[in-house]
Amino acid sequence: MTGSSLEKAILDQLDRLAPEEQMEVLAYARALAQPIGVPGQEMLRFAGLIPPADLEEMERAIEEGCEQIDSDEW
Repeated sequence: MTGSSLEKAILDQLDRLAPEEQMEVLAYARALAQPIGVPGQEMLRFAGLIPPADLEEMERAIEEGCEQIDSDEW
């Protein structure tokens, strides 16, 4: 579907909705357009705050708990 045909399909569906429903679609579209997460630059202030021993413990837990199959789980 091309951009213009997609827009037309969306507009055709919007025309079928009541004004209140159109407002819901608008709110949803606006929510989708919002960026998700935090820019990495803002996260730099946390760099170095976790003690190395804690990082090693987390790494061990990840290595032990990930990529393992529990055949009894299903």
